[in-house]
Amino acid sequence: MSAILLASLSAIGTEGRFFGKVLDEWIGDTQEFIRLKLPHLLIAALIGFALYRVLSLITTRMVRIAEEHAAGHIRVSQVRTMAGVIRATGMTIIAAIVTMQFLAAIGVNLAPLLGTAGIAGVAIGLAAQNIFRDLLNGIIILLEDQFNVGDTIKIAGVSGVVESMTLRKTILRDGSDGTVYVIPNSQITTVANQSVDFSVATVNISVDFSANPDKVMDLLKTIAMDIRTSDDFRDLFVADPQVLGVDAVKGSELIFPVVFKTKPTKQYGPVREFKRRVRLALEENNLLPGDPYRVYSGFNDAKAPTARSSPDASKPDPTTIKPQESNPFAGS
Repeated sequence: MSAILLASLSAIGTEGRFFGKVLDEWIGDTQEFIRLKLPHLLIAALIGFALYRVLSLITTRMVRIAEEHAAGHIRVSQVRTMAGVIRATGMTIIAAIVTMQFLAAIGVNLAPLLGTAGIAGVAIGLAAQNIFRDLLNGIIILLEDQFNVGDTIKIAGVSGVVESMTLRKTILRDGSDGTVYVIPNSQITTVANQSVDFSVATVNISVDFSANPDKVMDLLKTIAMDIRTSDDFRDLFVADPQVLGVDAVKGSELIFPVVFKTKPTKQYGPVREFKRRVRLALEENNLLPGDPYRVYSGFNDAKAPTARSSPDASKPDPTTIKPQESNPFAGS
């Protein structure tokens, strides 16, 4: 009986020494963590919080400046989208750095994790590299303000009005037939924007060689200035129309270019009205429009120029002459 009691007391003493040693090790590890690693984690958390505050301040300031100085709500919307992308990307990077610092502090081996993340990143990058190109190019388009919603542009070989744009794609609608084009932003290398500052339209008026050039120029100037000062088109012009004179002589044609400078994409209405009035004015002033097939009869001839003469109707047409009928058996 005494032997059993001594064995039990010995086991309790041994177990007590084991748990005591484990407890001592835990206390030592906690002291080391508090003394060495906890300050490092606190500093990392403070730096992450400071970076988050700076990032929020920058993005908020971007939106505020856009609201105060932007030309329209479209540009403000673009800046807000850009600010949201910057904020989300920055927060992801800051959170990843702080998380790795915490994992390293508690003794997690980051080498396998980083290796796995690197392999996964390469695989995703190879599979979605076009999407990343679209996003990066979309960010550049927004930052540089290359075009906005409502602008008439030509990109990737197609033209139309911008209906919507995101970081990944731009949607155009063709004004001629209503076709909708969806263009990934990575395919946009050159942008031809017709909606910046002003538009220029050149109308080439062709008049017959017999017309007096000075009279024609005065007539075109009068018509153009009447359109410039009319109530329907006065607000569309940014400068007076210009008649540049005789630009070319083609056969019996005189070419007079007339230049209209209007607000962006507003040149079509004045140009159509100008062409209509020129047609009526030529008739009123007995001026012939240019025709490359008309023959001018000469400076001293009082007759008006005529078209090329047709074959003489009095002469028989050889193609209509019937072949002679003969009887070979009659010998005639």
